[in-house]
Amino acid sequence: MVELDADLDHIVPSVLPPFWAKLVVGFISLLCFARSYDGDFVFDDSEAIVNNKDLQSDTPLGDLWHHDFWGSKLSSNTSHKSYRPLTVLTFRINYYLSGGFHPVGFHVVNILLHGSISILMLDVFSVLFGGLQYTGKGQRVHLAPRASLLATLLFAVHPVHTECVAGVVGRADLLCALFFLLSFLGYCQALKETGNKEGTHSSTFWVLLSIFLGAVAMLCKEQGITVLGLNAVFDILVIGKLNILAAVRKVLHKNKSQENTGMFKNGGLLFRIALLTIGGTSMLYIRWKIMGTGPPAFTEVDNPASFADSMLVRAINYNYYYSLNAWLLLCPWWLCFDWSMGCIPLIKSVGDWRVIALAALWLCLIGLIFQALCSEDSCKRRILTLGLGFLVIPFLPASNLFFRVGFVVAERVLYLPSAGYCVLLTFGFGALSRHTKKKKPVAAIILGILLINALRCVIRSGEWRSEEQLFRSALSVCPLNAKVHYNIGKNLADQGNQTAAIKYYREAVRLNPKYVHAMNNLGNILKERNELQEAEELLSLAVQIQPDFAAAWMNLGIVQNSLKRFEEAEQSYRTAIKHRRKYPDCYYNLGRLYADLNRHVDALNAWRNATVLKPEHSLAWNNMIILLDNTGNLAQAEAVGREALQLIPNDHSLMFSLANVLGKSQKYKESEALFLKAIKANPNVASYHGNLAVLYHRWGHLDSAKKHYEISLQLDPVAVGTKENYSLLRRKLEQTQKKDV
Repeated sequence: MVELDADLDHIVPSVLPPFWAKLVVGFISLLCFARSYDGDFVFDDSEAIVNNKDLQSDTPLGDLWHHDFWGSKLSSNTSHKSYRPLTVLTFRINYYLSGGFHPVGFHVVNILLHGSISILMLDVFSVLFGGLQYTGKGQRVHLAPRASLLATLLFAVHPVHTECVAGVVGRADLLCALFFLLSFLGYCQALKETGNKEGTHSSTFWVLLSIFLGAVAMLCKEQGITVLGLNAVFDILVIGKLNILAAVRKVLHKNKSQENTGMFKNGGLLFRIALLTIGGTSMLYIRWKIMGTGPPAFTEVDNPASFADSMLVRAINYNYYYSLNAWLLLCPWWLCFDWSMGCIPLIKSVGDWRVIALAALWLCLIGLIFQALCSEDSCKRRILTLGLGFLVIPFLPASNLFFRVGFVVAERVLYLPSAGYCVLLTFGFGALSRHTKKKKPVAAIILGILLINALRCVIRSGEWRSEEQLFRSALSVCPLNAKVHYNIGKNLADQGNQTAAIKYYREAVRLNPKYVHAMNNLGNILKERNELQEAEELLSLAVQIQPDFAAAWMNLGIVQNSLKRFEEAEQSYRTAIKHRRKYPDCYYNLGRLYADLNRHVDALNAWRNATVLKPEHSLAWNNMIILLDNTGNLAQAEAVGREALQLIPNDHSLMFSLANVLGKSQKYKESEALFLKAIKANPNVASYHGNLAVLYHRWGHLDSAKKHYEISLQLDPVAVGTKENYSLLRRKLEQTQKKDV
């Protein structure tokens, strides 16, 4: 749009060549988020990456097409149904290239993706602001370089993007945006070819390529399919130049002129829309078939408005959520990793003052929509239509209009809609500049916004570098969010600070009395501190609220076992296994219960089940070896020990247990080798040296026995058994010396 670029002349005074413009945009976009490059895996990264077996080489690549984003089978009732195999594939490549879970490589890829998308935005915004007019030689005119550069810079430095860039799981949104934009530009190329009479086949190719890229975007994140809707809007309203106001007038006046129906007789347009419709329908059908068991099941704490009984309450709150998303685009200073669990209290009546926010939102939207559809200025219609299209259409999957979503507000879903916001803001600055004689204040405002947003990106990227900083940053934004307190408590517990963790877990339960995960974790800590009575009360309440909560049932069983209520403990363990059949830790604890009751066969069977479900379950293997050793089944203990070491060859505790068995079987040489290997792996365990000393004592290597007894006593001076054995050895050495004399 020549007029808009002229209006921005005093704001963006010089026109950079395309290469330099892209270089500047790329550099600034990378600079804003560079601080996150060496951050940890935080928040959802743990489940989607660290605990996701689909990233590891022993999982067949084909499984990625049958699993959800978190590594669960799509056919499972517990699956989240988020189907993003191409995103998971990039994680797997990252894992392979970095040789494990080293977060730097993952973060660098995200930062580079944002830089690439920002550079691509220059071409997209050039189309949005300049249109698709070509010279006879096929070159575009009206590139709108000033408007495109300003909008791209606003996009590149927007702080709401921090979650997508600094959080590794945000790569789904980044990849989706990349292929979304490529699909849009591909469709623009198809529209270019329609102007050429010989370009019908070429145009069809570009439309099909655009649909294919839309499918690729959807395989990165479900939001990607919306590009087909944007392409259709672009084709009908902008390229087809449908003027809604004029069309309505003609209908009202019953004007059946050819001019009125000409657009609908455009065979090329109808053919392209038909291809988009068929492509979109096919993608949705295939996606639904892959999803299997229907949409995912979310809880009330994830999205409380969607569980409201009144349709009016649901509608008011959904619209309030939209206004909050709009506010995050306008003023991205208050950002939070999670907006659920009481962070945004429900609006329960129209008397709530927050209704003003949604009223203001719709007044603005209606005004913009009216101008976009009814303005006599075709350039203005194009910019506003595409700005609103980019703002609204990619947001639709997160709007709760078609299905319930598992969040209240999520900053990551604003990555693509923010492009529409940047278009509208740039258009607004152009209009402001046109209607004011003082250009410098407008330029100062724009420069201030860019600098403040860039600074906020740097600060927010730093907060995403570790879970402790991320979770604590949320306290000032969402102090009523139980999940914030829960996550801070969990982080403190992982660091070993149980006292502080208890405080935050209690606050999480106070804010949300049905927060079963907080109850479970708090009960666990109280159990470890031997506060068994309160631990039992919390865990009993958790399973009462959520009867299929397997982990809480298992922990309740552990508490009941500690209280010597063995029958109740066994029942709790059995209930946990009933709700989660593949639960190796529960089988392990059930085996410990049976061992305490001297039900040795049942204990061995339970531990064997644990190792079948989880072959690397070291504790279950160890307990089997020790129980067989203690009951005199040395041959069987040896066989189990060797089997365990084949599966977990570097486990020093297994080496130690098997070495004890071999020593009792008088296989001294092999036993010695395993003891020494265990000590090399962990040299500061007193029992390793003490038992090796016993082996040497039996074997007759008295000097070696003396050496390791002394090391053992240095590490554990109060070990009674080691002291007694050392005394016996010293007496034996003294007697030997007397005989020699």
